[in-house]
Amino acid sequence: MKDFLKKFELYVGSVFISVTTVVVIMNVFTRYFLKFTYFWTEEIAVGCFVWTIFLGTAAAYREKGLIGVEAIVVLLPEKIRNVVEFLTYILLTVLSGLMCLFSLTYVMSSSKITAALELSYGYINISIVISFALMTLYSIIFTIESFKKAFLSKGN
Repeated sequence: MKDFLKKFELYVGSVFISVTTVVVIMNVFTRYFLKFTYFWTEEIAVGCFVWTIFLGTAAAYREKGLIGVEAIVVLLPEKIRNVVEFLTYILLTVLSGLMCLFSLTYVMSSSKITAALELSYGYINISIVISFALMTLYSIIFTIESFKKAFLSKGN
């Protein structure tokens, strides 16, 4: 259970990518071999893929696996590098928090529905809100860790 909570974005994202794969394979099979298609498969596949992308982004951010520009920062002395890291995480916390609020506003104001299933796009777009909320939470955690490293470590 602890492992699930630690990496739940990856597990939930795996379910969504599995559904995407099964639905696409099923639709290809029915189209080419049975000569018909299901009208709803594209919407399911796209919706699950969007969830996979945003959950994967949050998981990559948690693992610090997103691309960053460190060429200049690594040249700085360790003490200054720790302060720059702290300031960077403050900025990322603010930006991801703002994106969470903006995406929530977008989802709440959206009334668009899908064509085939007539479901609200809110079910798909809420993944954006969840992703930025998780990134904000992780940014806060990283900010606290970098504060301790920059200002409370014994070397300072």
